[in-house]
Amino acid sequence: MMDSSKASVPPIKNLTVDNITENVIRINSQGPDPRLNYVFERLVSHLHDFARETRIDSKEWMAAIHFLTATGQKCVGDRQEWMLLSDVLGFSLLVDAINHPKPPHSTEGSLLGPFHSHRVEHLPNGETISHDPKGEPLLVIGSINDSDGNPIEGAKIDIWETDSNGFYDVQYEDRPSPDGRCIMSSDKNGQFWFKATVPVSYPIPGDGPVGLLLKKLSRHNYRPAHMHFMFNKPGYDLLTTALFLRGDPYETSDAVFGVKDSLIIDLESVDDATAKQYNVNPGMRLLKHDFFMVNEHQARELRDEKARQALAGLGRKLKLVNSLPVPDVD
Repeated sequence: MMDSSKASVPPIKNLTVDNITENVIRINSQGPDPRLNYVFERLVSHLHDFARETRIDSKEWMAAIHFLTATGQKCVGDRQEWMLLSDVLGFSLLVDAINHPKPPHSTEGSLLGPFHSHRVEHLPNGETISHDPKGEPLLVIGSINDSDGNPIEGAKIDIWETDSNGFYDVQYEDRPSPDGRCIMSSDKNGQFWFKATVPVSYPIPGDGPVGLLLKKLSRHNYRPAHMHFMFNKPGYDLLTTALFLRGDPYETSDAVFGVKDSLIIDLESVDDATAKQYNVNPGMRLLKHDFFMVNEHQARELRDEKARQALAGLGRKLKLVNSLPVPDVD
């Protein structure tokens, strides 16, 4: 805790609707971290403008306090209500798109979502990741490549999906071990393959404050059928994405805004040659997809370029430090 006797605090008094914002920003800008100061300057500016523009009243303000409190209280164990709130407001996808821009011929990103887990088994290629007896068997054959099409060996691949009831393993209190998820590594040809179940559409949790919010907004809480993938390899920009099944009834109204046209795929059927090669039954559903990562240099250059374009319209003197804008006071 800072010693208040040694603090240099700007004088603030006679606060009004018109001058409260500049005073809060002034007193928040005393710290040594220019990035933190800038973030809170913009946060306070937008938050205060929101209050002035909507003429928010005391009852609405208190309702918001209760809502945020309930959101935090719902975060227990693997339940991440804050992540869910970020998702349904489109904020998660926006942050990912800003931080991980994709040039042409690379795989677009999507949401991490609230059900990613670090409690997961490392499995070799060819293993079964889902043991749901009701799920429709699915063979997944994928590859991970750089933006020039060269295979990436040894990429860490995080994979997770729901069961046939639309629940992730972490939603079951009595689960004996992880299921419907795993970590794999790409081989020397950048390839990986495994057996899973055909993804199904499902509702995101509706028993908490986020579910109540969606009801108030007359929105449904369903996600279209999809499978999550996260690729990590030193020297490359992290790729968090998902593949969505074409024709799903929620394809155009995903509750968390994760669908992109380039991520919508069609399932095929395993032919005799593929069945023999991967030791599965002919006619089994098949998901085949090639993923493309961007190296860190490409991603940084593109991120900085887009940041400069966005900052140019703000009419302020800013510079980038570690690809993040801060006031330029030099």
